[in-house]
Amino acid sequence: MKIKLAILGVGDVAQRDYLPEFDRLRDKIELVAVCGKTETRARAIGEQYHVQWFTDLGQLFARVEFDALVNLSPIQLHRETTLAALKAGKHVYSEKPLALNVADAQMLASQAHARNLKLVCAPCVMLFPQVKQAQSLLKQNAFGEIYSARGYGHGGVPPWIGYTSDPSPFFARGGGPGLDMGVYPLHALTGLLGPAKRVTAFTSRSRASFLVTDGPAEGKTVPIEVDDNWHMLLDFGGARLASVQANNIVQDSRAPQLEVFGLEGTVALNLLDVDAPVEALRAGAWETIKLPRTGREAGPDHLLGIEHLVDCIQYNTAPLLSAAHAVHVLDILEQAEQAARDGCARTVSSTF
Repeated sequence: MKIKLAILGVGDVAQRDYLPEFDRLRDKIELVAVCGKTETRARAIGEQYHVQWFTDLGQLFARVEFDALVNLSPIQLHRETTLAALKAGKHVYSEKPLALNVADAQMLASQAHARNLKLVCAPCVMLFPQVKQAQSLLKQNAFGEIYSARGYGHGGVPPWIGYTSDPSPFFARGGGPGLDMGVYPLHALTGLLGPAKRVTAFTSRSRASFLVTDGPAEGKTVPIEVDDNWHMLLDFGGARLASVQANNIVQDSRAPQLEVFGLEGTVALNLLDVDAPVEALRAGAWETIKLPRTGREAGPDHLLGIEHLVDCIQYNTAPLLSAAHAVHVLDILEQAEQAARDGCARTVSSTF
């Protein structure tokens, strides 16, 4: 039986990364409805994909029978919209972050558990072939003992040319590069090395605003209300340390987005492009490891997270992309933000 899905949020990420890929799961899913903030866009997407469309989430729940909600709403709305879906008896795939703070994320996890519903949490980097390859190599002890690692969450300098939505939520209170892009290296590093024990950080803000130069928000001045330059240092215990950057102040970088360093070698990979190979240093020589294709040509394959939700529903299995992991990453970010204010290292008490 196919799982019936509805999508909340039909902006840039839905149109660029999710909806064009849904046909790959046609044997597993049926898209039945979309819900968006503006009538023009919701209608256009509904007509394009031949499904019902709504601008009111309550009406979606009241008028359409479906199994799971794909929550692609802005960061600041994840708590209330995911909670509404769970209360309506729907399984949920939540874009990152699950909520804006640990307490709200834990509440959503409890609500899902109490209702026996699946809550799958982006980002799905632990399903990406390059991260799975790195995980396999680390399990084989291919690089010796690991004591150092680094990760980078690259958001690009706004305005983003070609962005088809209003970028304001990413820079409003409750947004920022930590919650938007830092989650990628944080999920990958904690997935590969285990839970972090302590964190310290510095953060700064580069400017007060920027002007949108194209797209539906062209001409709008977007205030930057949160720090846009994050540098974090994580202690994983056992003498293992990692640095993580997340920002909106860098045009691009030639460096890998993730590197894990062992006494006998290094593994380096791109966190966002499933077409990029893994680079491994072993026995003093670098090698390029080509990976099996996921079905997407290039870029992040978020559809892997949707497929994981569907499999968890059909086989009644616990999500690998768990709320507990999402809570742990939020805990790191929460403590890092406080550490940046206090100028000290802070304990990360959660685990997964």
